[in-house]
Amino acid sequence: MALPGRTGRRPAPALALTAHDTELRTAARHVSRRRFLTVTAAAAALAFGTNLPTRGAFAAPRLDAARITEDPFTLGVASGDPLPDSVLLWTRLAPAPFQPDGGMGQQQVEVAWEVALDDSFALVVRGGTVVAHPEYAHSVRADVRGLDPGRPYYYRFRTGAWISPTGRTRTAPAAGEDVTRLRLAAVACQAYHDGYYTVHRQLAREDVDVVFHLGDYLYEYAVNSAGGARNYTDRVLPSVFNRETTTLADYRMRYALYKSDPDLRAAHAAHPFVVTWDDHETENNYAAEHDENGSDPALFLARRAAAYRAYWENQPLRAGQLPDGPDAQLFRRLNWGTLAQFDVLDTRQYRSDQAYGDVTHVPGPESDDPARSLTGDAQEHWLLDGWAASGALWNVMPQQVCFSQRALDLNAQAKLSMDAWDGYRANRGRLVAGAKAAGVENWLVLTGDVHVAYAFDIKEDFGDAGSATLGTELTCTSVTSGRDGAERPANWDTLMRANPHLRHYDGRRGYLRVELNRENARADFRTVPAVTTPGAAVTTAASFVTEAGAPGLRPV
Repeated sequence: MALPGRTGRRPAPALALTAHDTELRTAARHVSRRRFLTVTAAAAALAFGTNLPTRGAFAAPRLDAARITEDPFTLGVASGDPLPDSVLLWTRLAPAPFQPDGGMGQQQVEVAWEVALDDSFALVVRGGTVVAHPEYAHSVRADVRGLDPGRPYYYRFRTGAWISPTGRTRTAPAAGEDVTRLRLAAVACQAYHDGYYTVHRQLAREDVDVVFHLGDYLYEYAVNSAGGARNYTDRVLPSVFNRETTTLADYRMRYALYKSDPDLRAAHAAHPFVVTWDDHETENNYAAEHDENGSDPALFLARRAAAYRAYWENQPLRAGQLPDGPDAQLFRRLNWGTLAQFDVLDTRQYRSDQAYGDVTHVPGPESDDPARSLTGDAQEHWLLDGWAASGALWNVMPQQVCFSQRALDLNAQAKLSMDAWDGYRANRGRLVAGAKAAGVENWLVLTGDVHVAYAFDIKEDFGDAGSATLGTELTCTSVTSGRDGAERPANWDTLMRANPHLRHYDGRRGYLRVELNRENARADFRTVPAVTTPGAAVTTAASFVTEAGAPGLRPV
C-alpha cells in the first residue's frame, strides 16, 4: 500500500548513474528477461547463488569464534513454519548491525544451537552446529527435526563466549490429530519511521500458538536520523538509512535497523512466525517485474533479487524458500492437525501489472480481463488443488491485499482499488467458484496491507448483498504504518454504507487475534491508541464470531 505522497505507475524517469546505483546496475546487466541471473562475477559478488558456498579454494576462511569480542546476537532470535516434528530456528550474527558486513567481516563462523523442554536448558533434547556464511550475511538457520508434535520448546544459539537470548517456539500437532483449539495472531505493515513497536510488545505477551506476518515487514523509504515519527532524542541513526533501499547492502542494513527494536525481537522470541511478503520489502506497489516508476525490468529485477535475498537471510524460512536470483517459492502450505489448513499466498511476485495505471478506477475491460492474475496460474492451481484435497475443518488463507470487494464511494458504479483483488476480479471469481466447488465451508482469509482493521463477509456475488456468504475476511490493521490513525477515519461512513458486507472498520494500530475451535472462530481486534509515543496499553476494539458450517460474522 502506498503511504502518503506516493502515487501509482509513473513514466520511467531519466536515470542518472550514481555511485549508489553501481552495484544494482552491474547486476542488472546479468539479469535475463526470464528472471534468472547468469553465472557471472557480478552475480557472485552480490551473493545471488542458489547453493551454500562451495568448499575448497574459494570458500571463506573460518573465524575462531573465541575472537568475537562484542555480542553477535544483537538482532535476536526467531522461529518459524512449525511442522509436527520440526521447526526452523533463526538468528544472524551482527556485533555491528549498522555496518554493511554486520561487523563480522568475510569469515565463516561456527554456531551451536540447542533445543530444550525448559527455559533453563536442564532438559536439552536436540542440539547441533551450523556454519554462518558471509555470503548469507552470517544468517543462521537450524531446521530441527525429530521433535514431538504439538508442544512448546525453548531454544538458543552459542558462538565463542556468547549465548543468544532464549526463544520459545512450538511444533504443530500430528497430522490427522483432531485438535480442539488453535490461537493465532496476525500482524502487518510495520514502518519503522511511523512509530514505536508497541503492538509487538503487547503481542509478545499474548497466549498464541503462532503468528502470521502478512507483509510489509520492511519499508524501503528513507529513515532520518531521528527515526521519523519516533523523534529520537537519545540517539542519532546513521545517514545510511536516510535513503531508499535498492542494493543488497541497503536491504541487509535496513533489516538490522528494524530488528534492532527490542519489541520486535520480543515478539519473535515469544512465538513462531509464518511470514509472507507484500510490496515494501522490495518496492511500493510493484507487480512481478514492473516497479512503480516504469523502470527497465532488468534493472528492477536486480533490485528484486537483492530484496528477496535479504528477506530470506533475515526471516525464519527454510532452505526451500531460498531465492534463485529474483525468484523465490514463498507460497506454501502448513497444517494444524485436522483443525486448520493454512495456504500462505504470495500476491506480488506473479501478478499482472495493475490496471488503469494503478489508480482507483471503476471496473472495466482492463481490470476484468480474465487473462490478468494476482496469483499467477501455478499458484492459483496449487491453491484450488489444495482446497480440493483438504481434510481440515478451517481453510485459512493468509495473504496480503483486500480480497473482498471494497467500493470506495457511493456512486452507482464505484471506484475500486486496482492494487487489491478488486483489480483482478476474474482471478478472484475463479477462487470463489473453486472454494464453493471444493466444498470449503469454513473459509477464513487473513489480510494485511491497508493499515486499518476490517471484517468482511465474503459473498458469492459482491454485487448482490443477498447472495450467499461463503467465508470471512479479517484484516489485521498495521503495527505502525499510518502512524496513530483514528477509530473512525474520514471515509468510515462512506465505506460502511457502500459495502453492506463490511461488518467492522477501525483505523487505529494493532493486531488480530483469532481462536479456532470445532464450533466456531472468534476474532478479536486488538488495538493501541497511539504508536508515536511508546508504552500504550492494548484493548479489544471489537470481537466477532463465525460458526463452523454457517459462514457469516456476528458481533460478540
